Amino acid sequence: MRRTNLHLDEFQTAALDTVARAEGVSRAEVVRRLIDRGIPTALPDLDADLTAIEDSYGVWSEDDLVTREPDTRAAHLNRIRRG
Repeated sequence: MRRTNLHLDEFQTAALDTVARAEGVSRAEVVRRLIDRGIPTALPDLDADLTAIEDSYGVWSEDDLVTREPDTRAAHLNRIRRG
């Protein structure tokens, strides 16, 4: 492991201490866990994403589409658009 210094405000420090105490671990361990949760460990899989997109093609038919009637928001936007 490498040593790293962080600058935290008082609220962040207090929150970190609260979590560390509740979990029975050090501040550093809480920070490591939060970083592990926040940074994905695997790179996105482009092939899997493309396969999912291709597999979903045609799943919805035109009968599945929801139509919306004009509502007050749409009327308001139309008024603004007209000037």
